[in-house]
Amino acid sequence: MRLSRVVTPVAAVLLATAVAACAPAEDEPEEQSGKSATADECAVADLPLVQAGRLTIGTDTPAYEPWFVDNDPTNGEGFESAVAYAIAEELGFSEDQVAWVTVPFNNSYKPGKKDFDFDINQISVNPEREKAVDFSDGYYSAAQAVIVLADSPAAQATSLADLAKFKIGAQTGTTSLTAIRDVIQPEQDPLVFQNTNNAKQAMLNGQVDAIIADLPTAFYISAAEIENSTLLGQFQYDGGEPEEFGLLFEQGNELLPCVNGAIAALQEDGTLAELEQKWLSDVVSVPELP
Repeated sequence: MRLSRVVTPVAAVLLATAVAACAPAEDEPEEQSGKSATADECAVADLPLVQAGRLTIGTDTPAYEPWFVDNDPTNGEGFESAVAYAIAEELGFSEDQVAWVTVPFNNSYKPGKKDFDFDINQISVNPEREKAVDFSDGYYSAAQAVIVLADSPAAQATSLADLAKFKIGAQTGTTSLTAIRDVIQPEQDPLVFQNTNNAKQAMLNGQVDAIIADLPTAFYISAAEIENSTLLGQFQYDGGEPEEFGLLFEQGNELLPCVNGAIAALQEDGTLAELEQKWLSDVVSVPELP
């Protein structure tokens, strides 16, 4: 448990931000995000919450491994569940003050009122989504990966160009689907599925030759869920840089600066790195696809 240092790391990060803002012009950093808050503004009693005294977090169902374990966000297991509880703790919430709600992936980034304080669900930060919602600073950077059956013709592909002649699918509304269209540019339109389970079944049924998912999800699918499957490789979307996953907020939510302070504290004290190593370390050996 990390409750003994709930207030201090966030307060320290926010105080440092405040000090930087008051520094002489020549000492100021080149860029300021504008999304900071004072430590006093992040007292639990003053936080703008959907439910008073309770942090409400959204995610989809099924909640897939390695992001969540046993489709149960409340157990604190899996990378995103663990990150969510670490952020809650930094903000000053105990485990029993955290509530989870189900939010379908495609609904999360639609404009309008939200019934959660933030959503955590491998949601990539991009300008189009930022027209309707706000995002926290990134808590994880992910590549895309290609899953194929080991004995299929697609398994012989050695590059993204080789994949273009095959039938490829991904979950609707995801960066994976956009990456198929923009990066792989297949000869035939990609197949679009409501969720990753449907995509997996489609590959087993021969409807698609390959499916695309973020790297940790793809690794788990291949290692634990689809027998005789393999990861052909990984590739980057968005100009060669890994995509950033961010917590999603209703646009204009004043909780965002406090959460950014919590994320910064977890980065500085090594907690995010430790959680990544614990839950996502297996993905580093997957080869890059040219």
